[in-house]
Amino acid sequence: MSAGAGAPGVGPAGPAGHGSQVTVVYAGLLATVQDLGRPGWAHVGVPRSGALDGPALRLGNRLVGNPDGAAGIEFTLTGGAVVLGRPAAVAVTGAPAAVTVDGRPVGHGATLHVRAGAVVAVGPATTGARSYLAIGGGIAVPEVLGSRSTDTLSGLGPAPIRSGDVLPLGTPEGQPVAVDFVPARTPDGVVTLRLHRGPRDGWISADGWAALLGSAYTVTNVSNRVGARLAGPTVTRADAGRELPSEGLVLGAVQVTADGTPLIFLADHPTTGGYPVAGVVEAADLPLVAQARPGDTLVFRAARPLPGLDNLGRDHGSQR
Repeated sequence: MSAGAGAPGVGPAGPAGHGSQVTVVYAGLLATVQDLGRPGWAHVGVPRSGALDGPALRLGNRLVGNPDGAAGIEFTLTGGAVVLGRPAAVAVTGAPAAVTVDGRPVGHGATLHVRAGAVVAVGPATTGARSYLAIGGGIAVPEVLGSRSTDTLSGLGPAPIRSGDVLPLGTPEGQPVAVDFVPARTPDGVVTLRLHRGPRDGWISADGWAALLGSAYTVTNVSNRVGARLAGPTVTRADAGRELPSEGLVLGAVQVTADGTPLIFLADHPTTGGYPVAGVVEAADLPLVAQARPGDTLVFRAARPLPGLDNLGRDHGSQR
């Protein structure tokens, strides 16, 4: 597989020698290598990327003794399976799914000590959308701009994983951490998202805001790592004849497209866009968006205003 620019063995997750690899038997619908991303490059047009459910990846890494930012595998909806080239601690976190080692059921959200040659299989997600496989030492593909993450929008980092791919493993650094209970944080019923208004909230009409904050929206099947596309009541603009020049976008931005459809931008989002951003989802709620699957219901509620910033977007919108 193509891993992009960079040199193997960069950073703490460098390869540990012959046999330190994992072979992907089944990649499922979409499997990618993800760490905590490459923030700080938006000014040159590079998205942050990284695990959509960052807390789930961090948990998996802690369970196997890795640093929080070590790279793992993000499986989407259908799960996947790998064969280890050496003994390793592994853990599966994120969306609940059946996990087996050589066909034997094992725990989800638990540290597993797996022998070389064993098949670790992650079943389809029972709730939520994305499961994470962490392996002691981390996935040691080359870094690109300080991250091993696959960026599905720009193409930076390793290509999406295919069945048959062989990925290098890094050197384990720490000891697995035992836990008694791992709460599942995946959508269960209606997901409520806190929304901070702005920077272009003034571009949305009163009726548009009533729809956005008073209606239920459904995640559509064209959602991906770039963003969650929603279906539901139209969010109308205050002035349908105005157009907005392209401007910067941030993680969690809720952009209202020309047809009045809201779109929540996720980790692989573009760094600029020309549709008005009505608000930004509270960062702590974004893992729930990441775990929302097609057909799940999302509702927006106004977040507590940020001191000194509540009127910033409204003023800017009204002056254009």
